[in-house]
Order: sequence, then C-alpha cells, then structure tokens
Amino acid sequence: MPDGRIVVIGASAGGVEALLAIVPDIPPGFPAPLFVVVHIPAGTPSALPDLLSRRGNLPSRHASDGEPYEPGTIYVAPPDHHLLLDDGRMRVVRGPRENRHRPAIDPLFRSAALVAGPKVIGVILSGSLDDGTAGLLAIKKRGGIAVVQDPADAMHASMPQSALDNVEVDAAVPLRQIAGTLVHLLQQQPIPMPIPANDLDLMTMETQIAGMDQETLQNDARPGTPSGFSCPDCGGVLWEVRDGRYTRYRCRVGHAYSPETIDSAQNELLEEAFWAALHTLEERATLSRRLADTERKRGHPWMAARFDERERKARQQAGVIRRLVESGDSDVPQVTSAKVQVTRRRRR
Repeated sequence: MPDGRIVVIGASAGGVEALLAIVPDIPPGFPAPLFVVVHIPAGTPSALPDLLSRRGNLPSRHASDGEPYEPGTIYVAPPDHHLLLDDGRMRVVRGPRENRHRPAIDPLFRSAALVAGPKVIGVILSGSLDDGTAGLLAIKKRGGIAVVQDPADAMHASMPQSALDNVEVDAAVPLRQIAGTLVHLLQQQPIPMPIPANDLDLMTMETQIAGMDQETLQNDARPGTPSGFSCPDCGGVLWEVRDGRYTRYRCRVGHAYSPETIDSAQNELLEEAFWAALHTLEERATLSRRLADTERKRGHPWMAARFDERERKARQQAGVIRRLVESGDSDVPQVTSAKVQVTRRRRR
C-alpha cells in the first residue's frame, strides 16, 4: 500500500449523520483507507456502507475477515463484530464487548496504532459516553494524529469532549472542516515516536484479547491490578488499568470499560435491582393480603393480623424504593408509569 497511511473513525449517537456530512468532501483518489466503527445494536441490519457510497466519492463496504485493505475505500465494521487491523489485512471477530459495544471503537484504534504507528490518523465524531478515548490515547502513544469533532458542533458532545479532556488532540474542528483536515494531515510526514515497552505490551495484549487469541485468553495474567469491583456484564473481578491520567477497567474474560461507561453500567444494574425489589415487595404484599383474607374466613383472626402486618411492611418498603426511584437521586431514570415491570435479571 502506498505510504501505509490509514484513517480510523469512531462514532456513536449522531455519528451516521456526521459521516454522511463528511464523505461528500472526501476527494476521489483519497490516498489512505478509512475504517469506520459506529455503535450498532447486535441483530440490526446496517445500510451504512450503501449510504456512504451514495453520498460520497469513495466506495464503501462492510469489512470482511482476512480481506486486504487498500487506499480510497471506506471499510465499515459489521454489526456485532469488532473490526481489527493486522499486517495489511482486516480481522472481523466477535470478541468480548468493550464499553458495552461490539463493534467498539477502542479495539479498532488500538490495533491501528500497533500496525501503523505514526501513520495513523484517529477521528472521534459525535457520540455518548467515552468510547474511543483509550484508543485515541494508544494512537498518540505511537506517534499518530488525533482529530475530534468540535463538541459544540456535535449532536452528542460526550465522546469528542472526553477525547479532548484526556488526549493531546491535534485538531478539534467542525464537521465541514474534517475532510479538508484529513487531506492536509496526510500530506505531512509521519514522525516515529518511541513507546515504552510496558505500554506496547499492554496495547498488544488488549488487541489480542479483542481478537479472541486463545493463548492470551487462557493466560491468567491481565493488565492492571485487581480493583475489588465486579464486571457489570459477567460478574467477574475487574482489573484497573491506569493509562496515564486515564483509568479504565477490564475483566478476566475481556469485557472492558471506560470511566463513564462503567458508571453508566452500574447505574443500569442499580435500576434493575430497584425494579426487581419493587416487584418482589408488591408480590409479597398481595400474597399477604390474600393469606390474611383466607385466615379471616377460617376464623383465625390472630393469623390474619400477622399477614396484615406483613402486607403493611411490604407496602411501606415498596413505597421507600418507589420514592427513591422517583427522586432521581441515584441517577436512576424517573418512573413514568405506576405499573411495575420486571427487567432482565443480571447475567451471571
């Protein structure tokens, strides 16, 4: 591949609109391949390559495992698969979710940093939470270039703002300037940058985990130190990984979390626990009332009184939980219906 330069782009909420605004300004004959990850739910068909091809000047298609990549083409991560780069070819794998997403941005960016070092340009567009920040840090450590959409210009500012807060970004520009910025940056000469062995080893291990490398997955060693916190997805111990000032987490089987993502995941578990407790307490109150009625009909007032008291306590406890949820003090979404719904139980 001429020059070996590559561009990796990550987006989430509002990202499709951002990409459709960018591609018309990317000129034909663009001298690098572009790799794109947009958070798409598993099982959801993706028409993004067709949309990008129709709107822009470059052909676009879903990446295929083992396929070589070439300049002037946009490769999109297919739903429910990570997209990784490996020695001139793409890998498309169902590795462990990162930041609760598959595809996730960090695995693509990290693998690009390993493969191309200073020849990588990483771009973060509109999105919620902070996927992409750790990957952009990896690109910078290898001497690559970091570009983010100006948060004031983004439909959802959280992802580009996190990158700005934690990475030494080279350019923060509105959508209308991103294509021109990429063209300009590709004309600059890449500058190799030495990387500490520990950082390179960590980057390699995390890329191998995302790629389902069996030797790495079976190795008991994990990056970081045990945190004492549990993985929101599988319940295993989380290792705390310090990446300069940026702290993130990874579990034994490979699930990975950025700070904002793990906070959001814990909040979801908390909401599930509240709803499950509320459901159980209201069932107990209803059962106690029926048992009390049965005992009264049988002429056992003392037993009926015991069940009446259990009903009263259960409804009192349910009221405490309902008020806590409605208050929003724990960041739990406010109740919009009096009907109790049972959410999915936490997977073990």
